[in-house]
Amino acid sequence: MGRSWAKSGPDRCGGGRQEPALLSAFWSSGLGRLWLESNCLPGSPGCCTTATLIFCLLCLQLAMAKRLPARRLDGIDHNPWVEFGKLASEADAVNLGQGFPDFPPPDFAVEAFQHAVSGDFMLNQYTKAFGYPPLTKILASFFGKFLGQEIDPLKNVLVTVGAYGALFTAFQALVDEGDEVIIIEPFFDCYEPMTLMAGGRPVFVSLKPCPTQDGELDSSSNWQLDPTELASKFTSRTKALILNTPNNPLGKVFSRAELELVASLCQQHDVVCITDEVYQWLVYDGYQHISIASLPGMWERTLTIGSAGKTFSVTGWKVGWVLGPDSLLKHLRTVHQNSVYHCPTQGQAAVAQSLEREQMLFGQPSSYFAQLPQAIQHNRDHMIRSLQSVGLRPVIPQGSYFLITDISDFKSKMPDLPGAADEPYDRRFVKWMIKNKGLVAIPVSVFYSVPHQKLFDHYIRFCFMKDESTLQAMDQKLQMWKDELRP
Repeated sequence: MGRSWAKSGPDRCGGGRQEPALLSAFWSSGLGRLWLESNCLPGSPGCCTTATLIFCLLCLQLAMAKRLPARRLDGIDHNPWVEFGKLASEADAVNLGQGFPDFPPPDFAVEAFQHAVSGDFMLNQYTKAFGYPPLTKILASFFGKFLGQEIDPLKNVLVTVGAYGALFTAFQALVDEGDEVIIIEPFFDCYEPMTLMAGGRPVFVSLKPCPTQDGELDSSSNWQLDPTELASKFTSRTKALILNTPNNPLGKVFSRAELELVASLCQQHDVVCITDEVYQWLVYDGYQHISIASLPGMWERTLTIGSAGKTFSVTGWKVGWVLGPDSLLKHLRTVHQNSVYHCPTQGQAAVAQSLEREQMLFGQPSSYFAQLPQAIQHNRDHMIRSLQSVGLRPVIPQGSYFLITDISDFKSKMPDLPGAADEPYDRRFVKWMIKNKGLVAIPVSVFYSVPHQKLFDHYIRFCFMKDESTLQAMDQKLQMWKDELRP
């Protein structure tokens, strides 16, 4: 193969014996011409060796390959729920990680769904794209009182595929390339990737715990925003701030004073507030949920997101909603009509009937919105006592499904748990706990931006929205753990 040919192209280099289509593309490409000029001149020392030809063919294949995933997916492919859900399923463990009830929904909600499936046959068909009319009507009527607004069911309400769908639609509709979105940490983990997928840039500001007295349990109310730090995050590029109250994973319920601070900054800098209020009915110890859209000057710049899944303990129904001014919602409707178009009719009908019931019973002891937080606060207190028995230090939540617990004592006593050197400690601890103690939690570092994960990797999150039998199974695991700790 070391001799030269007078001919050019595939005949000159014996390429006719190779794969015709690929070689034809190679010789017709700029890469083929460049290879001929540099390697196949008479007397060239590396002329036309088989190895060189194979190398060039590989280069061509790489050059011809199209990038398959869209660039908007870069860096957001990992999902902690998949990872820790898989670990939970592989172990004989009590799952206190994912946030869903493992007990039945209220009878009235189940009956409403059964009626929607077996009643009017037209509920098997499309409904209005932006919401089943009886649902948008009751949402407008019910929440209008809380927000202090006359809400138009056609202009101020959008029904979505769960609160997740509401969030995604909001980011796609309002966040543009280069826009900044302020995210308060710890944050529900989809906020960051949704910002990035829309082309935006997340800007993080952390809630920070205040010191507590020795022996006193921390409370989510002690975790505060620094007003000066928060103000410094607003720039001319800030498009939106996302607020989550009650907060997941911390369980913090933002006070009126804290909401007024956020509202003032949003108005001063002409920023939209996207407020995730899916746990609004799960508030404990006399605390009060306040919607920021109800504050003066905030309705016109706020999107308020709710969830039937969290409201009626039916997370699989995937019915959510957004409430807000038409000037904002019209852009969400554009995204909605060009993506999901509309949500399953029967689920919307069942939620409408359930909300109608709650509107009639609101404020009465028989209301589900009164009964549920009482029952779940009992679960919360049960879990707090049980976790303390093994040396974990829960942070008492004011609301939501969740509490976080401080694992600093374990971090100091067994710092070298298995795992990658750069892996946050809480992730290694949760994996160890699943395997060795049979309990599943979620590491709190997944709710922080990468630069801040190591600062908060001494917390893990538990879900107490669980059946009594699940809590008893937790007690058994903790009792065995406690027995092992005895000298």
